[in-house]
Amino acid sequence: MVKTKHLANQSVISNVDWLTIFIYAVLVFLGWLNIYSASLPDETTSIFDLGQIYGKQILFIGLSVPLIILLLSIDAKFYEKYAVVFYCIGIVSLLGLFVFGKSIKGQTNWYQFGGFGLQPSEFVKTATALLLAKYIAEAQPTFETLKEQAIGMGIFMFPVLLILMQPDMGSAMIFMTLFLVLYREGFPSWYLWTGFIAIVLFFLSLLIEPHFIILGIIVVALIHFITNKKINRNPFIYLIITLIMVGFVYSVDYVYDSVLEPHQKDRINVLIGQDVDMKKEGYNLNQSKIAIGSGNWTGKGFLEGTQTKGGFVPEQHTDYIFTTVGEEWGFVGCIVVIGLFVTLFFRIIYLAEQQKTAFPRIYGYCVAAFLFMHFFVNVSMLIGLFPTIGVPLPFFSYGGSSLIAFTIMLFIFLKLDSNKVNEW
Repeated sequence: MVKTKHLANQSVISNVDWLTIFIYAVLVFLGWLNIYSASLPDETTSIFDLGQIYGKQILFIGLSVPLIILLLSIDAKFYEKYAVVFYCIGIVSLLGLFVFGKSIKGQTNWYQFGGFGLQPSEFVKTATALLLAKYIAEAQPTFETLKEQAIGMGIFMFPVLLILMQPDMGSAMIFMTLFLVLYREGFPSWYLWTGFIAIVLFFLSLLIEPHFIILGIIVVALIHFITNKKINRNPFIYLIITLIMVGFVYSVDYVYDSVLEPHQKDRINVLIGQDVDMKKEGYNLNQSKIAIGSGNWTGKGFLEGTQTKGGFVPEQHTDYIFTTVGEEWGFVGCIVVIGLFVTLFFRIIYLAEQQKTAFPRIYGYCVAAFLFMHFFVNVSMLIGLFPTIGVPLPFFSYGGSSLIAFTIMLFIFLKLDSNKVNEW
């Protein structure tokens, strides 16, 4: 028995992907350096001072080490077998927020334990990915029927609805990236096109008079109908789709004025550059751009960022941590960090493609999708390409929930990957 356990541990050590672990470790270390710089007080204290943000982050990093060992020690089949249990626990944790959660800035998405907080939505991402992978692997749906499509979407739309009720638009939006995983597994592409067109029409309707947009819709519909080579093209379907799009365009003003919260409208205005007061709603983005741009090519140097030291960028150690990279490490530093993330994404996708069974392959796609969406949204919002919605940069931003949740997500996949030599 002891010999079998020894061989199993030896198998994990020899088969685990050390390149991914190396990239993870580098990102965590670089993240801590920037957190240290962004939160360093005037009087320097020990890096282990739990009264300081950087001290707490070291604690979270330290807790991640035994957690990683545990995740890699558990039998790979455990994660697939109990995927439903993990998902149910995640849903219960979201429901519990409505009773025991702490409200911060109008959002009830945290549990508070003394001086530490826990955000369950970060952990539910992993549980949702596990269940989605289990469903597709076992049911092997073609997604040609409405029932299969409803089940696939329902797995992640249920937690999305609960998260929207908190309300936490940023976390809810991140789950939408799982549509890419479904599409990879055969989901109809028109879902993606519908979402993309709706987003484009929404922003166009805020910038351009509706009648110009409607004229464009009609012209595009006519061109597509005329050039469509299919014999069974149905003009009635074209008419229905056109009317739906026209109705959507006219509904944008109502949604913008009557449905969106004031802070949500402010973020959209900042993005499209309308009615922006740089001392109020535009302040965060403006300071972010100043900090990143001031770094030029090579940056001002570690701990030498004037924007960072002056505290001009709000929440710089969390959602805006990348501004510290831009200011102190410059364009070169930004490219290095971005390169590390991109390498991690492609490595995960590569490993997913090497899997011999469906469950680890699909779960790997989910991990890559979640990490990429967090990265893309976080960096894009700092340079004005995306609304500010409060999304942390994986392994980089300050926070125990974020770091531990992403660590669990990644190392479950690495465990599954290390077990592929035993799959047939």
